[in-house]
Amino acid sequence: MDDLFLIMKSNAEYFMYNQAVSSLKVGIVGTGYAAKKRAEAIKSDRRTQLVAVTGNTPHRIQEFCQMFEIEAVDSWVKLVDRSDLDLIFVCTINRDCGAIALAAIGAEKNVVVEYPLALEAKIGEEIIELAAVKQKLIHVEHMEIIGGLHQAMKEYLPQIGKVFQANYKTISAQASDRHSWKYNKDTLGFPLAAALSRIHRLTDLFGKVEAVDCNNRYRDKSGSNYFSSCMCQARFNFVNGVRAEIVYGKGDVFHQSHRTFEIYGEEGTMVFEGEKGKLIKNKRETEIPVVSRRGLFAKDTTMVLDYLFDGHPLYIQPQASLYALKIANAAEKSAALNKTVCL
Repeated sequence: MDDLFLIMKSNAEYFMYNQAVSSLKVGIVGTGYAAKKRAEAIKSDRRTQLVAVTGNTPHRIQEFCQMFEIEAVDSWVKLVDRSDLDLIFVCTINRDCGAIALAAIGAEKNVVVEYPLALEAKIGEEIIELAAVKQKLIHVEHMEIIGGLHQAMKEYLPQIGKVFQANYKTISAQASDRHSWKYNKDTLGFPLAAALSRIHRLTDLFGKVEAVDCNNRYRDKSGSNYFSSCMCQARFNFVNGVRAEIVYGKGDVFHQSHRTFEIYGEEGTMVFEGEKGKLIKNKRETEIPVVSRRGLFAKDTTMVLDYLFDGHPLYIQPQASLYALKIANAAEKSAALNKTVCL
């Protein structure tokens, strides 16, 4: 990891030299919410020039181009091969992220990927290794780590003593769309790879995992690879003795959305419901202030540019996201085999 950091820091110094005469030219793969937030951040930064975009739906590409006054490209293959682009943001369907990132780095581009880096850890490893060889940036965003909720958890964690249990539950009540990639098993990927931030939040707090046990259920749409809802439950044993559970569900079978995170320690408990938190200790409850999550796309984008231009360290290394992906792959294996998987 140290060697990779030095290589990537060298790459940042290269950009510091070159940007004295030109701005960083950027392309985006994707036209959804994340892509729009990235475009807004890029357009507002004087160090960058948003040049082109591509996506999976022609009319959405055109709408995106009109909104941001940029050029349309009819495939991601053509976009990543463009010689005038320096940086690619990958904001598209999970299934394609790994292939696009690998091709973009192979084409001498720096790359930012909205998690997951890939759906398979093996592909993620190839991407990180190639980035080191090519001396290019590969950044996998995990904005939850720099968000107010996670920072509040880390700040108050010492107050509850030795942690022994954590429960993380996210339920999204929403109408499923049989035309949406988010309700297709192939394009979404295994739920805990798609929702990788849940695992990464735990590993950032508690470290290495030694075993995982998982159960996953879909309600399938008849005669297709689409589903109307999913419910994934996974239990993790950490090397330091912490046990944790993730419950992740979404779709039309649920009638109310909620997100809770409970952390139990020998001296107290932390409970977060949505964006509100409280510390329970000595039979007293104390509010835990949580900073709003607004502006995180812009913050992450600025950090990437600060790294490339000035060598400022990023808040996450890609190996951390890759490790979370390995655990997600282990959870998928556990669900398929119906047994505990040791890492």
